[in-house]
Amino acid sequence: MNLLGAALAALAAAACSHSVSAQSSFAPTAAFVQAGTAQDTHQVAIGLTWDWTRRWNLWSGEISGYWEGSISQWSYPGADDRRTAWLAQVGAIPVFRYRPDGGASPWFFEGGVGVTFTTNVYETDRKRFSTSFNFGDHLALGRNFGARRKHELSLRFEHYSNAGIKHPNPGENFVQIRYLRRFE
Repeated sequence: MNLLGAALAALAAAACSHSVSAQSSFAPTAAFVQAGTAQDTHQVAIGLTWDWTRRWNLWSGEISGYWEGSISQWSYPGADDRRTAWLAQVGAIPVFRYRPDGGASPWFFEGGVGVTFTTNVYETDRKRFSTSFNFGDHLALGRNFGARRKHELSLRFEHYSNAGIKHPNPGENFVQIRYLRRFE
């Protein structure tokens, strides 16, 4: 079983056990899958989210947030152009979400910045990261749907780089589609 298969099995186990451990404050509130691309690099990710209980009013909307934990796999042309390379990435990101209409709108905007670690340094024929530790930041537009808004789709722009800790630091930009399902 590859890394992504093992992660999917763990995610399914967490989703199944959520109904048993709903009283736990550490129980995740949702699971997601997302896919994206950045030129010749493709990313598939799965993860869990933990909603914050705190909310703030801003303008005519509401700000809320959540913690996101993810594992992803990148595939890309190797630096020697003769093989496909891949890496696994683990990330933890706090995310702020703005929802218009006093928080009642099904539409939302969000942004987050957190840390990620990769199994090896990302290197293609056109760019090379210098570290396996990187920051991940994103902006997204999304919409909830379904009974009690259990489902959501979002379009995300995500950037990974080491913020100049070490050079070279070319960064990589992904456009991603995410599907999330709430457990509640």
